[in-house]
Amino acid sequence: MRKRLSSFIALSFSAMLLLAACGTKESGSTTSSEGEGEQKEVLRVGMEAGYPPFNWTQLDDANGGVKIEGNAEYAGGYDVEIAKKIAEGLGKELVIVKTEWDGLVPSLQSGKIDVITAGMSPTEERKQSIDFSDNYYTSNFVMIVKKGSKYENATSIQDFSGAKITGQLNTSHYGVIDQIEGVNKQPASDNFPAMRVALESGVIDGYVSERPEGISASSANPNFVMVEFTEGFVADEEETAVAAGLKKDSELVDKINEILADISEEERQNIMDAAIKNQPAAE
Repeated sequence: MRKRLSSFIALSFSAMLLLAACGTKESGSTTSSEGEGEQKEVLRVGMEAGYPPFNWTQLDDANGGVKIEGNAEYAGGYDVEIAKKIAEGLGKELVIVKTEWDGLVPSLQSGKIDVITAGMSPTEERKQSIDFSDNYYTSNFVMIVKKGSKYENATSIQDFSGAKITGQLNTSHYGVIDQIEGVNKQPASDNFPAMRVALESGVIDGYVSERPEGISASSANPNFVMVEFTEGFVADEEETAVAAGLKKDSELVDKINEILADISEEERQNIMDAAIKNQPAAE
């Protein structure tokens, strides 16, 4: 009888320990383990990881690549480096969430991500849905064409009259194409890798981009040339600037602006130069 009672007590005590251990497990994805018994809040940052040199996908953590959530791959690029600084300034652990371009704003609004750093411009249209930080990069529009094509030496956007031109879906890149008289505007593309393939195969004559991506494309593929204009596209600064996207009335806006203010223009340019240099050889 005593032996049975002792066994019962031992089993009951073990069950209590098991339940207690289960009860201490954190639920959700807002924290991650750091050391023994410590928990650190995470900052979930969304990007498409397909717009070099702003963001791209790579196979390892070379040059500061950050693991993509739920993926064996890593993200690198200018946006990743800015996201690192934001997360560090907020005292949080950076988590990269790879998201299709059209899914970024809905993911932010639904709470799946906390911030967007994806080469996104703070246009008035987007400001109706989300808030933005101060700008963390400003560029200008260019055209990417095939080397040796009749458009290689273009100086004006009007030199592309009759050309098959496209840009990324739901971006100002695609909208400014209408400034070219007589252009053969093609359907918008979902992403930049797809446009590079279309250009290489001759499906299009060129695509509109920003200077950093233009340098990236022409560096990655010797058959591509970036065309900069003396008579270029007319665009507001908000269309060529890049800022972090945040949920409406987010308390993070002011905090992130303080962090960005501490990054000098020289440092920003150095980060961009490094991103261009470190981009994958091909997308």
